[in-house]
Amino acid sequence: MSIMPFDDRDGFIWMNGEVIPWRDTKTHVISHGLHYASLVFEGERAYNGKIFKSLEHTNRLFNSASILDMTIPWTSREIEEAKLEMLKVMKLSNSYVRAFAWRGSEMIAVSAQNTKIHTAIAVWEWPSMFDPEAKMRGIKLDISKWRRPPAECAPVHAKAAGLYMICTLAKHEAEKKGFDDTLMLSHDGLIAEATGANIFFRMSDGNIHTPLPNTFLNGITRKTVIELLRNEGLQVLERDINLDELENVTECFLTGTAAEVTPVGKISNFEFQPGNLCKKIMVDYSELVRSR
Repeated sequence: MSIMPFDDRDGFIWMNGEVIPWRDTKTHVISHGLHYASLVFEGERAYNGKIFKSLEHTNRLFNSASILDMTIPWTSREIEEAKLEMLKVMKLSNSYVRAFAWRGSEMIAVSAQNTKIHTAIAVWEWPSMFDPEAKMRGIKLDISKWRRPPAECAPVHAKAAGLYMICTLAKHEAEKKGFDDTLMLSHDGLIAEATGANIFFRMSDGNIHTPLPNTFLNGITRKTVIELLRNEGLQVLERDINLDELENVTECFLTGTAAEVTPVGKISNFEFQPGNLCKKIMVDYSELVRSR
């Protein structure tokens, strides 16, 4: 992945209704979004010039904003049109699309009801999230000490910046130990997800098992993959999964807009061999996102 800093790139960004040169898009250092994490966002992928499930992402952006008591000053149609405009302006047919909204600088306090809501859309080239060779043999996950909070303690069903603080801490810790990512548990010790992707298991019973999205975002890719699996006649069980059940796992993979479908070869001391299921769902998903 490119190490070019994001504040020093060629191109343009859509911001508050204007297409502005990339390097000229600014927000003040004293802004509520920066100091209090009052920012919601979407990560989307464009394949062959079309954003996969674009409207679903836009609808989720508005829902996340609503959960955080923010009103985006644009319609969903206007955001959809702006995303397509930016694909054309950036001349990228295969790319990552980041739409986001945040509170401005009018108030810097816990209460921020009179802040302006800013909105922006950026598009850039996006290679594989994990090294291709590592992806084919299965990435390695640690098990994090950081846990997903209950829905009563955080807006877990919003794609909100503040929820990613523990993900950053967890992934940093895992990378320092030589892992690619880490498995996060829920507050009550159940398997939840990776730092930025949902998780699926094929168990010894032959069925596919995935955690209930009670403490984390019910990913758009997650829902897409569940549909693909069920269309293949496979039984997908959404349920509470305990950590000791990893002993019964035969295959494991992650799903997410950035991760797409990524096989897992190891979680802590538990090892798996990516097999026919992982290979098929990777191919099926790749064909699906490029067929629209």
